[in-house]
Amino acid sequence: MWRDGEDLARGLASRHSRSGFLSRIAVPIITWIAGPLAGASSLGPASTRYYGFCGHTYTTNPCPHPFPKLPRIDRHGYPLRPSDGHRVDNLGRPVDASGYVVDGAGDRRVGPTGEPVARAPRTRPCQDWVPHMYGFHTRFDGAWYRCCGGQIRKLVDCCAYHNRRINGDAALVGYCFHGRKVFCVLYYDTQVPC
Repeated sequence: MWRDGEDLARGLASRHSRSGFLSRIAVPIITWIAGPLAGASSLGPASTRYYGFCGHTYTTNPCPHPFPKLPRIDRHGYPLRPSDGHRVDNLGRPVDASGYVVDGAGDRRVGPTGEPVARAPRTRPCQDWVPHMYGFHTRFDGAWYRCCGGQIRKLVDCCAYHNRRINGDAALVGYCFHGRKVFCVLYYDTQVPC
């Protein structure tokens, strides 16, 4: 059984001598036909071929982040809640400057014993999370800017000396330097109006 319609289309197209032509024609058609047959459970992040958020419409997925579809970070690379820019821990909970979980009013949340809820790590997705999860060094290199929601958004490439990106396919140079290639992407809202 195929994972999704695109895998089926590529398999069929590869069996023909005019595979370049057929893959351009067959993939969209068979994906459209077979997609629903593959079952809704298979149509998750692993089968996604396109990823986008304001300022970034491409195929490179975001770095590991508590909010993986909107990988917002602060100027130091730590995760933020996309909706309002509040600092969050690795579980996506809003935290104060000391790392304690807070409620909507900014007060520390307490557990059943009256003690503050235990802190979780707050890890920088590119500089710390990716090296820990994937076993190689990463860094921010270049960036590009877009007007999003009335402010300038800085889109950042998390780069590495690695030939595969987080999607599992071939890595691109993007805005990386000195032979590094894009592994994943993040963004920072500058608060500068546009």
